[in-house]
Amino acid sequence: MTIIKQKDKRTGITYVYESESYWDKEKHQPRSKRKLIGKLNDETGLVVPTDGRGKKRTENKKRVCAETALCDELNNKLREKDIIIHQLTEKNKALVKERAALIKEIGGILFKYEESR
Repeated sequence: MTIIKQKDKRTGITYVYESESYWDKEKHQPRSKRKLIGKLNDETGLVVPTDGRGKKRTENKKRVCAETALCDELNNKLREKDIIIHQLTEKNKALVKERAALIKEIGGILFKYEESR
């Protein structure tokens, strides 16, 4: 197996592939199979792993962190934020209903006021 770097002229991104050569018996020619490993970071020179389609590698739509302690801390903060967002959404729905009830009540009071005039 060989590592191959190929630059996309349109985007300027350098992709890194793992290439395996084999002999095609039907066509009597050498062929190769390539598997995308990742993108080459121009600044650091390191390979950023991808999921095979050029996107950053994810696992169940969660970011893969190098250090599990940091990852756990970030995931806990995200869960807390999700809980807060859910609570605020529910509170907002209740306030909208309360506002609608108050507007209806004020409309009734104004109607009675106009009738008494």
